[in-house]
Parts: sequence; C-alpha cells; structure tokens
Amino acid sequence: MRPGRAPLSGHRAAGNVPRRDDATHRRPPLMRAVFLDYGSVAVAGDLDPTRLLAALPGLKIHEASSDAEVDERIAGAEVVVCNRSLLGRARLEAQSALRLVALTATGTNNVDLEAARERGIAVCNIADYCTASVAQHVFAVLLALTHRLREYDRALKAGAWERGGEAPAWPVRELAGRTLGIVGYGTLGRAVERLARAFGMDVQVAARPGEAPAPGRVALEALLPRVDVLTLHCPITPATRGLIGAPALALMKADAVLINTARGGLVDAAALAAALRAGRLGGAAVDVLEEEPPAHGSPLLAPDLVNLIVTPHTAWAAREARQRAIDEVAANVTAFYRGERRHRVI
Repeated sequence: MRPGRAPLSGHRAAGNVPRRDDATHRRPPLMRAVFLDYGSVAVAGDLDPTRLLAALPGLKIHEASSDAEVDERIAGAEVVVCNRSLLGRARLEAQSALRLVALTATGTNNVDLEAARERGIAVCNIADYCTASVAQHVFAVLLALTHRLREYDRALKAGAWERGGEAPAWPVRELAGRTLGIVGYGTLGRAVERLARAFGMDVQVAARPGEAPAPGRVALEALLPRVDVLTLHCPITPATRGLIGAPALALMKADAVLINTARGGLVDAAALAAALRAGRLGGAAVDVLEEEPPAHGSPLLAPDLVNLIVTPHTAWAAREARQRAIDEVAANVTAFYRGERRHRVI
C-alpha cells in the first residue's frame, strides 16, 4: 500500500463496508475495476463470472484490449484484472489510483513487478488451477506423435489407402517401458509423472539448472541421452533461458520426443527446427513460443516441420481450468480487501 493511503478494509466508496467481526456477511467495497482481456480466458461465454462480479461489483469487462486501448481503460481504476495485457513501468506510474493487479495466470512477465513494488501496487497471480489440463495436454500430444495420428489421418483423407490397397505404414511405439525425463518438478511435473507411471513409463527428474543434483535427481547432461521423452515444466530464468539448444538436442536420442508446455524461451527455436529437419529428433510438441503472438514469425511455424505439433498456448485451457482461474481471481480480490496476502507476488 502506498504511504498515507488508507487500507482497503476502510474503503467507503459506495456505502459502509461491514466490520471484520461481521461473520455473517462481508459486502465487498465498490471499487472501480476493469478486466482488460476476458475473452482470452472465456470462450464464447462458456464461463460463469458470478464469483468475480460478487467480489468486484463495479467490474467493467472487456473481451479484449489492444495496447492502444489499455491506458484509457485502466485510467482511474483501483483494480485491474488481466491475463496477457502488458502493464509496464510507464503505464503503472501513470495510474495514481491503482491498488491491485489481479492476474488470471501464474506467469507475471507481462507486469513490471519492480515498478509495482515501488508504487505500492499489489500483484496477485493464481496457481495450481490448470494442472490436470496441462498434464492431459502433454499426453495428448505425446500419443499423437508416437501413434503418428496426424500422418495416418492426412494420408487416408488424401486417398492413400483407397488407391494403394494397403494402409500406409509409419512406426508406432508403446510408451510402456520408455523413459520420460522431467525438467521442473513442481505441481505440473509431478502430475505428469503420475500419468507417465500409469502408462508404465520410467520417470527421471532433472536437477535444477545450475545446481548440483539433489537426491533422486539427475544432471540434465546425464539425463538427456537416456530419455525417450523430455517434458519441460520449469520457469524462465537466467539459468533456464535457452536451456534446450543445439548442444542439449545433440545429446538426445534420434527418436526422442521433446514437449514444451512451459515457456517458449526455454528452447532455442532455430536449433529445434534444424534438429527436426535433420532427423536428429523423433518429434516435438510446443505449446509456447518466445514471442506470443508470434508477430515476427517463428522457425517453429515452418510448414515443412511435419513431426512438430504447435499449439497457441492452450495446454492450460480446459474449460474447467479456465473456470477455476476466474474463481481464483475472485478469491484473491476478496482476500486483498480483507487485508490478507493470498497468492501475492508483490
């Protein structure tokens, strides 16, 4: 909170706020609030915003906001809810009323956290809302790659079976007995491990980059030659940026599969494209790119990379996960005006 500013529990903008000892009902303060990009979370109105509107009765919801529209829309707002909209230093410094930025995601790279700290602006993110969705996505793309589903589908629709009499053949592999390596052993990594073990896979966990291997973990350089599948679930940091580049890819088996549902900057896109083209990697699936949306293109969007699946950062986006995201933001806002530190980043 900025020096000299009354805490939100004393906010009187639209009537009295019940005392903290009122155990039967707490009416939320009527704060000027704006949701900049609701459409990046909800799809065709498939979510129920009831809890969020109860927490922020004055919320103005925009399906999307261009960068040019953001400044006008957040002007005078006390609470800004957003998913991907950029809130840089200059933008935050221009908002004297702003008290809380409530993110509908775990990542905070779209907000200048240092500027928020200096301005006394609280920032909340959400966590563990999309674990099942991401883990499910990992195995959806893994099965598509190992069972060559896209290749068979395209070939048959093009008439290959009808013309040739015999179905075209691509090698299909079982997951049982194969080794899956996990980089990033938090909630998501552990959820993927549980599914992998259900498929009968052997699971090995990479040591944290830049640290000596803890018990039960393997140095990444030692892990890469062993794995049949490598899946990334770690944050982007100076130690992990470009973690999977040409040297790392050269250590992997020629039929190994790489899956990245974490952050695009973990993987050297050009090196991955080159490895796939040269047959030095069996396949890959990426749900994240270094630039999103890829306004300047990406080596991974080339049409000739037939053994690569690219999705537009949707691994997290099962409807149930998106509903949890909205409800988690509502809980964060409610906690904030009660003076509680729930999922506070700043």
